[in-house]
Amino acid sequence: MTWEEIAEKIGMSPVWTHSAAMGMNAFPLEKAKLMVSVMGLPQEAESVLAESPTKIWEQAVPTDPCIYRFYEIVGVYGPTLKALIQEKFGDGIMSAIDFDMSVTRIENPKGDRVKVEMTGKYLGYNSW
Repeated sequence: MTWEEIAEKIGMSPVWTHSAAMGMNAFPLEKAKLMVSVMGLPQEAESVLAESPTKIWEQAVPTDPCIYRFYEIVGVYGPTLKALIQEKFGDGIMSAIDFDMSVTRIENPKGDRVKVEMTGKYLGYNSW
């Protein structure tokens, strides 16, 4: 099964499903039960999938070429994205909790393109 197929069977997005399966997000209990069923996992896996994760990255700079390119994008364009968000919304951030992301393939005669689209709730900083 592809991640698209697995996600469809549990009613979640492929991005979220893979991230949760890799231990970076907790499955809501009903989604954990569906995942166990879809993947043929032992019932004990439900509680593991529903457990709140402790997110730990194994290395400071990723060495996988695909993951490194995202790291590079943030390194090069991170300050620009921050400035543009602040210009449009004010002093704050884009939520990575109230967030969704999709990955699509765009056909192009020069070589197919990867389109990564992210949306996150704007959260303004509080000042006291």
